[in-house]
Amino acid sequence: MSEGAPAEQRTLAQKLDHLFTTVHPKNRGQYTYEEVASGIERSGGPTISASYIWSLRTGKKDNPTMKHLEALAGFFGVPPAYFFSDESSERIAAELSLLASMRDNQVRDVALRASGLSAETLETIKGFIERARTLEGLQDGGASST
Repeated sequence: MSEGAPAEQRTLAQKLDHLFTTVHPKNRGQYTYEEVASGIERSGGPTISASYIWSLRTGKKDNPTMKHLEALAGFFGVPPAYFFSDESSERIAAELSLLASMRDNQVRDVALRASGLSAETLETIKGFIERARTLEGLQDGGASST
């Protein structure tokens, strides 16, 4: 994307799907719809069914109440602005992708070993990593969402 170009607006379904794919317990896959619904209920949130969450994630429904969006945001640990502000959504999505990549032990080890290095050395290492990503056909600078 070129500098100054507007970011592509993501739908509610895309934003919710991104939360499911990037925010989950370490060493396991995504939360189930039932886990999300019961987690919201346990935390004192509004009643929300697993099938309704599925409908929101798949785009079958796209007009939830503010309470439901706040509850979903709370469950996944993001501010409610994630669902309302495209700017906030993009920033939070980037942070979530970084956190997801840090679940990978090898990525975490590289990051920890780089701690304390000079800014110049870190820029050099960043260049090596960017070149390696290009050679392996990976997205420019994007973190994998494992």
